[in-house]
Amino acid sequence: MTHALADIARILLTGARLVTADGEATDTWIEIVGDRVHAVGQGRAPQRPGAHEVDVRDLLVLPGLVDIHQHGGGGHSYTDGAGKAAQVAEFHLQHGTTSRVASLVSAPLDLLARQVEELAPLVETGVLAGVHLEGPWLSPHRRGAHDPAALAVPLSRDVERLVACGQGAVRMVTIAPELPGGLEAVERAAAAGATVALGHTDATYEQAVEALRRGARVGTHLFNAMRPIHHRDPGPVVALLESDAFIELIADGVHLHPSVVADAANCVGIGRAVLVTDAMAAAGMPDGHYRLGDREVDVRDSVARGSEGQIAGSTVTLAEALRYAVTVAGVPLRAAVAAATRTPARALGLDDIGEVAPGAMADLLLMTADLGVAAVLHRGRWAKAR
Repeated sequence: MTHALADIARILLTGARLVTADGEATDTWIEIVGDRVHAVGQGRAPQRPGAHEVDVRDLLVLPGLVDIHQHGGGGHSYTDGAGKAAQVAEFHLQHGTTSRVASLVSAPLDLLARQVEELAPLVETGVLAGVHLEGPWLSPHRRGAHDPAALAVPLSRDVERLVACGQGAVRMVTIAPELPGGLEAVERAAAAGATVALGHTDATYEQAVEALRRGARVGTHLFNAMRPIHHRDPGPVVALLESDAFIELIADGVHLHPSVVADAANCVGIGRAVLVTDAMAAAGMPDGHYRLGDREVDVRDSVARGSEGQIAGSTVTLAEALRYAVTVAGVPLRAAVAAATRTPARALGLDDIGEVAPGAMADLLLMTADLGVAAVLHRGRWAKAR
């Protein structure tokens, strides 16, 4: 392959070992026309005059990865302006993440509104799959690396304002439901069309159950920045695990022990576990000093920590998290692929990504046998050639 293939309108991949949420299939062919998958089959590929045929029998073919929680990468953050935000998206695209949600940390409401409005055109053009407000409606007791001065109680008018300011760009909102007005905020945000996540929360089990009843559908980086499980006080973790909510897991070797990654994924099964990166600006970069929002972050040995020593996001790509989940945590390949493709797409109500099926976006990740990124196809064009 070469970058000159970017202008080819019809591509035929042959001999693929296709791995999706539905399972694995060998000797598969995939026909792509324009930006969509046109047909998928097994055995002898059809004759397609004018198509560029690519033999990929030595590679795994996956749907393009979908990361619904990332703050930055490649040295920049999504809050560094539209130009730098596009560079962050391109960085992750080169590493196999074909759909990306920009997560914003807690900040004053007016600043958050400006950040959402600045990112909205990138959502409209498909550079981003949406914006995630990870704050400011978080527990001060479970704030993690968020600025305590930027936290706020979730007044209904503020929630509705921020969800609406991007004219549909805001796809997810994290809320600590135990805050004054938190349960009402869950209802308002869900009614406004956003996926509501429970996170950075000190909620009791009962409060979390009620928030889920009122419309919350995701657990933001399960276990991290949450009241922990106690045998007399199960808290939000147990409430989320026993519900039908999607659960985010950061598989970077820092946020969670590998056994926790595997056990949580196994507990909820295929269709609810979501691998995320929580990546910040230092993803793909050397150790050094970076920023998360307006907070200083020090990265040593690829671990990002704030000034108080708290973990401040990760430095991995989603392809690396996928490889870690499989090779270190022992998550079955099909389950890990589902958690990095179809399941996160479904968590946000996006039904044309995360699949390799007729009509789906032609987003594909080609990986080596050891789960290294070999090539990336985005919307039917080679974003990264082999």
